[in-house]
Amino acid sequence: MDVATAAIPAQHVSSPAPGSRMSEAASHRSDPYWLAGLLFVAYSTLSVCRFRRLGTMTWDLGIFEQAIRAYANFQAPVADLKGQGFNILGDHFSPVTMLVAPFYRLSPNPVTLLIVQAALFAISAIPVARGAEHLLGRSRGIALGVAYGLSWGVQRAVDFDFHEIAFAMPLLAFSLEAVLCKRWKAAMWWAVPLVLVKEDLGVTLAAIGLVILIRVRRDEPRLVPWAIGLIGFGLVFAVLTFGVIIPAFNSTGSYDYWTKLSSEGTAASSQTIPPDTALRTLLWITLPTSGLLALRSPLVLVAVPTVGWRFLGHDDHYWGLDWHYNAVLMPVLLLALVDAVDLSRQSRRSWLRCYATQLPAAVAGAALALSAYLPLADLTRTATYQPGARAEAIFRLFAETIPDGATVEADVGPISLLTNRCRVFWLGNVPGLDPDFIAYNSVVVNASDGVAYARQLHPAATYMEVANTEGYVILRRV
Repeated sequence: MDVATAAIPAQHVSSPAPGSRMSEAASHRSDPYWLAGLLFVAYSTLSVCRFRRLGTMTWDLGIFEQAIRAYANFQAPVADLKGQGFNILGDHFSPVTMLVAPFYRLSPNPVTLLIVQAALFAISAIPVARGAEHLLGRSRGIALGVAYGLSWGVQRAVDFDFHEIAFAMPLLAFSLEAVLCKRWKAAMWWAVPLVLVKEDLGVTLAAIGLVILIRVRRDEPRLVPWAIGLIGFGLVFAVLTFGVIIPAFNSTGSYDYWTKLSSEGTAASSQTIPPDTALRTLLWITLPTSGLLALRSPLVLVAVPTVGWRFLGHDDHYWGLDWHYNAVLMPVLLLALVDAVDLSRQSRRSWLRCYATQLPAAVAGAALALSAYLPLADLTRTATYQPGARAEAIFRLFAETIPDGATVEADVGPISLLTNRCRVFWLGNVPGLDPDFIAYNSVVVNASDGVAYARQLHPAATYMEVANTEGYVILRRV
């Protein structure tokens, strides 16, 4: 017996009867799935209710719906909102979104995307809770599963419109769970598809390979070449995606987001990220999710590429706490915490053993407490489930005024009401085309005279106002 083991007091537990042991084991195995089911109900309810209340935040939902609609019709993933005939693979390399196409073909509606996203987020809780139960026991496994499902990064992503990172969540979680359970080949196979989710995740794949290399180089030396191969594959694929694949689909022959790595391509207010802003975000990422203990685990290296891009870039959106940018960090941090707790329980330092033992409950408590100020708190409010007369009137207005198959130039408000049945362009970005309709939110677009505004956008065409109600203006070309 070593010093660390001797320092841990023995636990005297009476042995349960064989029947109760089997029942407890079955319940133990089902816990992560029950948790995922509850999270799916919560996530999908929040997303769908927000859509019914016209709470769409950006054009992302419309862009992804256009691409997925094209996939569902066996066409190239053109997203006209990004530009007329723009192939979305020339923006971000996310061919994984074609997996949504069969569901969209059955139900061609933006809600389909939101439900698929909710399902992917909920499924990612399974490996987090299961991995935690495997190493730390049932109660701590449930606690960390809850902490992950309610984590602020996940909640902000659920509250945001659809985004391709939803696919990264289960892939990362299943891969890192396999790392914790020493199922090395499974860890690699779960990680490989990350290169099809987004172009920058090839570097994250390489980081997973590095973690596997660290873990196997002593105990499983025969797997070292596989780990090195995974690192190389991730890095090479990332280089090819940035330098060859995306430019091949982009009409300019380049990668549009290189400007985010240079202050010359950003607004003056975003050229330098204040140190206190960066520090605050880093603390939010690591403190409530892991009490900083996750930093003791090699698994935290998987978060380095995602955080590293932010230091290279000059976009202050990446350093905020809103939207979807922090979601992919949540499974990494929570599973790194699982690993760190397991490692710390063998420490010779009694304070560290005590801290690690209590931390899962503390992290779960923090997630529950913060949820009072996060999107899921809306599920406790009656207004969440009541879209209201105004929202219903707006849905009817667009359904009755703009026919299927029409070309429409629109801003954020009308986009998600039309992309499933019309060809929709971004307001002011339709060179060489006079669309059938122009629709916009009069609160957002400062244009008191809609006809004059249409003439400004399309001097060669004539438009007449056919609706101006509930804050929305619709003009039709005559």
